[in-house]
Amino acid sequence: MEISVLVSDWEGHRLLDSGDGFKLEEIGGVRMIRSEPKAWWSKSLPAAEWARAVAEHEEGGREGRWKLKGNCPKEWETQLGKLRFQLRFMDNSKQFGVFAEQSPHWKWVAARPQKLEPRPRLLNLFGYTGAASLGAAQAGWHVTHVDASKPAVAWGRRNQELSGMAEEPIRWIIEDAMTFVKREVKRGNKYEAIMLDPPAFGRGPTGEFWKVERDLAPLLRACRELLSPQAQFILLTVYTIDASSILCHNLLEENTRGLGGKIDIGELALKQEGNGRLLPLSLWGRWTAPGKA
Repeated sequence: MEISVLVSDWEGHRLLDSGDGFKLEEIGGVRMIRSEPKAWWSKSLPAAEWARAVAEHEEGGREGRWKLKGNCPKEWETQLGKLRFQLRFMDNSKQFGVFAEQSPHWKWVAARPQKLEPRPRLLNLFGYTGAASLGAAQAGWHVTHVDASKPAVAWGRRNQELSGMAEEPIRWIIEDAMTFVKREVKRGNKYEAIMLDPPAFGRGPTGEFWKVERDLAPLLRACRELLSPQAQFILLTVYTIDASSILCHNLLEENTRGLGGKIDIGELALKQEGNGRLLPLSLWGRWTAPGKA
């Protein structure tokens, strides 16, 4: 069993330094500091370089707050290929609208353009602000994007407009992931691909409570029922839990048993400028059907 490290090469995002529980990064020309629990080592750059950051997320309260300097924008944009994303600082989150370390996944999907009509169907669960959904739609998929957060879905729609993709077939759904999947099973709907990026904890729009250790395995079992006979892949990303990518392998193996194909697992990381140090951020696993790897 091989464990692969996928490293983002997105030129629009730079990891400048990391260490002592923090990371210094720049995206869309905005330099910022955020806490990073996985950065156990020492910082490499002098304090003067860190002081050049124009935004810093301070921990405290429910989700902390952003401290902005001078003319630092609260909203701005960045680009990946033909896709454009709106970025935004919000006091209820240390996130700003996109996870750069996931760009290898978007590129993997984009490298497998779909030319069939009607388009094959892709389900993106916990889709956040839609980067993966937009990349998939651009590659020829008919996308169903599901997220429990109304603001996140509205943000995704805005990214669709900014990317000039208003006519691309993306269904934007505000619903708890498990609730939606169970309903799709009852409706008899099928998909050729499923992407999942579950949080460690979360709440659905009507109060449903999500806990990844308890709920991910049942969700994957339900997703198995949504796979069409022409299924191509399942792509799983897991954050913020004390686990191994072998966990992703075991879950995918259990829920694709009898389908053949291949399972790949690993980590997502960002490469630090200067010394090339890798900052590990996420686990991932991917099942691909026979002939689709």
